[in-house]
Amino acid sequence: MKAGIVGLPNVGKSTLFNCLSNAKAQSANFPFCTIEPNIGVVNVPDPRLEKLESLVNPERVIPATVEIVDIAGLVKGASKGEGLGNQFLGNIRETDAILHVLRCFDNDNVVHVDGSVDPIRDKETIDMELQLKDLESIDKKLEKVNRTARTGNKDAQKEATVLTAIKNGLEAGKSVRAIEVEEEDRLEFVKPLQLITDKPVMYVCNVDEAAATEGNDYVEKVKEAVKDENAEVIFLAVGTEADINELESYEERQMFLEDLGLSEPGSAKLIRGAYQLLDLETYFTAGEKEVRAWTIPVGATAPQAAGVIHTDFEKGFIRAEVIAYNDYVTYGSEAKVKEAGKMRVEGKEYIVKDGDVMHFRFNV
Repeated sequence: MKAGIVGLPNVGKSTLFNCLSNAKAQSANFPFCTIEPNIGVVNVPDPRLEKLESLVNPERVIPATVEIVDIAGLVKGASKGEGLGNQFLGNIRETDAILHVLRCFDNDNVVHVDGSVDPIRDKETIDMELQLKDLESIDKKLEKVNRTARTGNKDAQKEATVLTAIKNGLEAGKSVRAIEVEEEDRLEFVKPLQLITDKPVMYVCNVDEAAATEGNDYVEKVKEAVKDENAEVIFLAVGTEADINELESYEERQMFLEDLGLSEPGSAKLIRGAYQLLDLETYFTAGEKEVRAWTIPVGATAPQAAGVIHTDFEKGFIRAEVIAYNDYVTYGSEAKVKEAGKMRVEGKEYIVKDGDVMHFRFNV
């Protein structure tokens, strides 16, 4: 599962990517610094994993991860191939969620591609390009569906009605995720098209150090602008995060954060947010060899969760032995949880809960 970082050129995307992945994508004060997308596999910060490690004392600990893709900056006219338009739009189509970076700080030394700071205008520029690309996709699909609908095919007629509603919404300047459609119709007719503006989005407001804890007026304007869009908004000082990342020791980084009034880096909050945006959750396995966080889609069954470890586990699933995370912490060990009668045995229908500590029994 991939989350793509998008935005106008020079708003801090590559610097943010470097903070998240500790990779060193080139970042510089000029547009189109990123040409090919950079991909980083990022650990998901989870204090529960640290707690389990302290209780079990395993040989190794493996966190959950999420893929972050740094995509080239977009400009007005991208849907017509301007700048790196077609390449950008192809790259973003391959992601599962969007992290849309908006410049929300004033600094005369950092050039803005449009000459002034206005996050709402910047958001609308990118939205319009993505909507135009989706409109192109809808028009192509509608052409085929309408031909079938004219033969009297009832399914095609229904699909045409839904796609026309999407087309009208896009032409009115709405992103697909904000267009009202029956959920059943969305799943059947809209989701398979993988439209760019149907992907879940988080707006990442890039602020300066002075606004790192409280945000600023730009952030408030963004929140107001997206309130009907079913989108997340967070803010962080990307430049400051980069400075923190340069410090050698954990203690130095913590002191820097405390001076700013922060309990953790904003990047940690962003990674967890991206994980949720992708509709993912975590279960754990805990033993002397390894404590590990496993990534599953929200709503996964016990056999599906077992299949993440190995496909044989899913094929030959017999049962799952489940301990709620809070019970594990309360009693302090698997043995004590069993003594207290708090370990449950669950079958094939069990829906895994975020934080479950699990063992699987299987037979192949």
